[in-house]
Amino acid sequence: MSAQQPYSFFHSVERSFDKAAKFTHWDLGILEQIKACNSVYQMRFPVKRDDGSIEVIEAYRVQHSHHKTPCKGGIRFSDEVNQDEVMALASLMTYKCAIVNVPFGGGKGGIKINPRKYSVYELEKITRRYTSELVKKNFIGPGIDVPAPDYGTGSREMAWIVDTYSSLKPGEIDSAGCVTGKPLTQGGVRGRTEATGMGVFFGIREVCNMPEVMAKQGLSLGIEGKTIVVQGLGNVGYHCAKFFREHGAIVVGLAEYEGAIYNANGLNEEEVVQHRKATGSILNFPGATNLAKNTDALELQCDILIPAALENVINGENAPRVKAKIIGEAANGPCTPEADDVFAQKGILCVPDMYLNAGGVTVSYFEWLKNLSHVRYGRMEKRFTENMNTHILSQMEELSSKKVSEKERTFIMHGPEEVDLVHSGLEETMISATREIMQIWQDNPEIPDMRTAAYVSAINKVANSYAELGIFP
Repeated sequence: MSAQQPYSFFHSVERSFDKAAKFTHWDLGILEQIKACNSVYQMRFPVKRDDGSIEVIEAYRVQHSHHKTPCKGGIRFSDEVNQDEVMALASLMTYKCAIVNVPFGGGKGGIKINPRKYSVYELEKITRRYTSELVKKNFIGPGIDVPAPDYGTGSREMAWIVDTYSSLKPGEIDSAGCVTGKPLTQGGVRGRTEATGMGVFFGIREVCNMPEVMAKQGLSLGIEGKTIVVQGLGNVGYHCAKFFREHGAIVVGLAEYEGAIYNANGLNEEEVVQHRKATGSILNFPGATNLAKNTDALELQCDILIPAALENVINGENAPRVKAKIIGEAANGPCTPEADDVFAQKGILCVPDMYLNAGGVTVSYFEWLKNLSHVRYGRMEKRFTENMNTHILSQMEELSSKKVSEKERTFIMHGPEEVDLVHSGLEETMISATREIMQIWQDNPEIPDMRTAAYVSAINKVANSYAELGIFP
């Protein structure tokens, strides 16, 4: 593919799928069905701008697979949105959900706008109109298709969506489950904001705790002391940097669209964010060195590189200059197939997006379950657990005639809050998925990389779902 041609994101996903399909035993027809996007909804609708002008908005919703329902996937607001991108992201959602055992089919949505160029009122009108278009075609609902935040959207947009859906579906008791990533007051779940970044941390931490893997990469066990570079300081990148720093890693580089900064002694992501709010840029941060381009951060010397921005930022051209030992794909599709080939040659371990950034959809699943059950996590058991732990502790102290410290007492007696249960469920999900993928890779030495092993896991699970339904022999 020449440098002049636009790179097809969906084509790269298909290539990765085909690469992995060779290591499965499924019939070609089954593989073709799994790979295909089932439903693609392309729409145009008019919106009146604040200045009185009319603008026609281009938008999409793709349902990649219905092997499990509902479909699940974010909605992004970006002027780079196109059908190819939305189809690719929907496909990745199918495989991602399968890998982490979340019972959803893959979906994705996008509105082709730059949200910075619209007022809040205009964004609300666009979001509500988009929702009504989805309702018209039965492309949204707690048992049909459940959107979530993505690049350029957040809890505010999700609140507009659930309000619009509820007004169009009066009396639907589970209407709060039509979308996830909502504010807490609208049925959201505690822990959703940091979920993707925390999931990336849990996944990379588990990889770094595997002796054979670390020996192969020439690194010591654990997270502590490892140098980290994060590209993208949005919600995901910020929380990645935060959790790695808090657990002893050194964040030496941070990048945003206006540029990148480097400090070998470490950067505090919160201080950088505050500097950016005050100056409009992460550049010229005290004690840090400015880099000429934001993409220069991808080529810094470090142990772990976390691309947490957009797709295709590491390709065949710049991959040879990547110096990291481990790449953790926090963004969707940041590395092209050509980059994967380079990493294989250089011995760089690329931990793939399709499971590593599944923290968001995992906690979205917990939110959806909460909406369907109509009860907050922890409400039923928190006080019972605290009372039981208090009783057990008092009996232990009485029998041993020793008192535990106040810090230990607080920890032992603590009953789980909603956020504790969400974080625990996410940690379990990421650890289990990492071990499962690594086991597939170790069991078949011909599998070239971790991404291919992850696809093998996804293909087998989706194909088994079809087989159990009796659709295929």
